[in-house]
Amino acid sequence: MAMIDVINQQGQVVSSIELNDAIFGIEPNQQCLFDALKMQMAGKRQGTSSTKGRSEVSGGGRKPYRQKGTGRARQGSIRATQFRGGGTVFGAVPRDYSYRINKKVRRLALKSALSEKVAESSFSVLDRFDIEQPKTKSFVSILAAIKAPKKTLFVVGEEEDAYNAILSGRNIPGVGFVTSKGINVYDLVNANQIVMTVAAVKEVEEALA
Repeated sequence: MAMIDVINQQGQVVSSIELNDAIFGIEPNQQCLFDALKMQMAGKRQGTSSTKGRSEVSGGGRKPYRQKGTGRARQGSIRATQFRGGGTVFGAVPRDYSYRINKKVRRLALKSALSEKVAESSFSVLDRFDIEQPKTKSFVSILAAIKAPKKTLFVVGEEEDAYNAILSGRNIPGVGFVTSKGINVYDLVNANQIVMTVAAVKEVEEALA
């Protein structure tokens, strides 16, 4: 199992922690990552785009002209799709784009995303958050101390007291917070750096073991 340094809010190394290779040290499966990302992106689509077919547009109640004798093609309504103001052919209708993939694929995708960040040295472990009052200035100093780049994702434990930290960092562009139960492939891949607390590491290992 790989060892990784544990830092505090001042960026100082205070201890080390052993990472489970079955979660943080596997060969990333790119197909699983793609499938999980595609599912997540599809689930975010609103699906509210809508058009009207010929039965929904107003007008066109009577036959525009007689069936025979005009030399023109027969028509039953001026709201047919070939007329201006007519209905749309095969137009978009409200729909739900979300779907699900297998649980094993989702779990492998999470492990792959975490392992990829560790392999790229874009993963660090924080001992805990200790912020007395929610102040953005305090959190900015923490970001500078731990040398966090833009688009840093902080993962905290489910029972961890990180409320002041979340309030302090929510106004900073690029900073994101999730709990150990809320980690997902999109947020992990989208972030340039993952900062996970010790409590969160243990909870993730228990959940994905």
